[in-house]
Amino acid sequence: MRDTSCSADCPPKSTTSLIRGCTSPTVAPHPLPDGDHAGLGLTLGGRRATEDEHDELYCGRFDVDSPQGAATISRGAHAAGQTGWVRFELAAVALACGGRLVERPRARGSEQPSGFVDGVSIDSRSLRPGMLFVPIVAERDGHEFIADAVAAGAAAYLTAGPIPPPGTGVTSVTGVTGLLVADTAAALTALGAAARARLADRVIGVTGSVGKTSVKDLLAAALSTTFVTTAAANSFNNELGVPLTLCNGPDASEAAVIEMGARGQGHIAQLCRVARPTVGVVTRVAPAHLELFGSLQDVARAKGELIEALPPGPAGVAVLNAEDPLVLAMAARGPASVLTYAARPPGGSAGGVEVWAEGIRVDSQARARFELHSPWGSSPVALSVAGVHMVGNALAALAAALAAGVGLADAVGGIEAAALSPWRMAVSTAASGATILNDAYNASPVAVLAAFEALLALGPPGRGRRLAVLGLMAELGEGSGAAHVGLAAEAARRGIELFAVGTAKYGVDPTRRWPDVESAALALERMELSANDVVLVKASRVAGLERLAQRLAVGGRPSTPARNTSPS
Repeated sequence: MRDTSCSADCPPKSTTSLIRGCTSPTVAPHPLPDGDHAGLGLTLGGRRATEDEHDELYCGRFDVDSPQGAATISRGAHAAGQTGWVRFELAAVALACGGRLVERPRARGSEQPSGFVDGVSIDSRSLRPGMLFVPIVAERDGHEFIADAVAAGAAAYLTAGPIPPPGTGVTSVTGVTGLLVADTAAALTALGAAARARLADRVIGVTGSVGKTSVKDLLAAALSTTFVTTAAANSFNNELGVPLTLCNGPDASEAAVIEMGARGQGHIAQLCRVARPTVGVVTRVAPAHLELFGSLQDVARAKGELIEALPPGPAGVAVLNAEDPLVLAMAARGPASVLTYAARPPGGSAGGVEVWAEGIRVDSQARARFELHSPWGSSPVALSVAGVHMVGNALAALAAALAAGVGLADAVGGIEAAALSPWRMAVSTAASGATILNDAYNASPVAVLAAFEALLALGPPGRGRRLAVLGLMAELGEGSGAAHVGLAAEAARRGIELFAVGTAKYGVDPTRRWPDVESAALALERMELSANDVVLVKASRVAGLERLAQRLAVGGRPSTPARNTSPS
């Protein structure tokens, strides 16, 4: 597989700067800054990026068959004949970015100047012909790759330096258009806002400490049964990912699902100013990224910024998890109507919960079935994704889809057919016959406990071994050590054999601890696992344990949709 590791062709472990405002309409050529945006990696809210951010967006591994940031296109009846991405007139790009247009003599293969672009890319390697290339300055300066983007077919490019950029190989005879802006990241933000302005008021924001990407995937599947839908292929949930999602949806989009992450106070509020959601979903407040936030109350304060940004009801709808008191309390933080959901309603009965599940059960592939109850009616639901915790995610998605105007039968059908983003509850079979549960995209204590439930539900009951191969859970703050040891104790209590890769924090015997993925793979291969055995692989992004899961499955076969086998 070819490497598609990052947007600015920089090495991993880098992320974006916090959104900055639009630049002045009049700018002059100037060299790139020498501060902390020049070759040292960008900052988030005035701090350096954390290790766990290294694959979240433009240093992520993207599907090699789609351009970076490309959004899904509805497969429903309304999608017939829909292709491509948001089309921008270059004059409109200049206006949105506050930039100055510098035309080349003519477009490649044409006698006329290139007057528009189809979609936006920040990765010269995944860019498709006709797109606008936006060079991001990180550990590597994206301006160095303008020539590569032009060679790949970019119709135009942005630059924060002189035009043509010196030393890039781009000259006045390239036939592409350069657009001079003061700051390329701010320009991308402005383009995202311009793309959002074209959408109808059916934009759903999704946030939470865990489950937001899965909810995004399930919700996009439900919406796409009825509307042409924009949703990012992976976890494009930060200051670059949100505008990329908006810019790379179908030009005729009728709905959009926007995942929103946060590393501190104010981040989600910034994203909401770009995406302007009309429906907001908050999944859960959990001990994730406490090293950055400080406390659960601080996490709740940040996540609730989504609810504060919603318009008044009935146009604005807040979809809240009634099982989490910190989430439920967000109902008072904005003027939107409130729609609550719960997989296991507090008190054991529906009470005041509007969307809830009854009769939850799982099969031998850990897939849940339940009876959905909602103000729109009731229906049986059979999920195709593993994990009983996916019931809550499915209810969140169903509630949002129903509130957005999808019919009950269509919403359920879309949810049942949905596939998740890569490395999330992906089930495959190794050559030995053992079942591999690849949930390696990210990890927190709550997420690991949910994965334990799926691990125990997979395979023949009471037979075979259940192995949890875990890596570091990053950014847990002062409670990190206790959280890792606590999970080890919980695994032992449940009869799960725990092995650690690259960390001693779980406190397991050194014979059950491996220094790296290669050592872990060799040791697991020597175990001669059988068809009755199940292996869970899970860690924070920094650990990169998806490589272990993929190696174990080499020679085996996927048991879930192919999209799951390839990045809260």
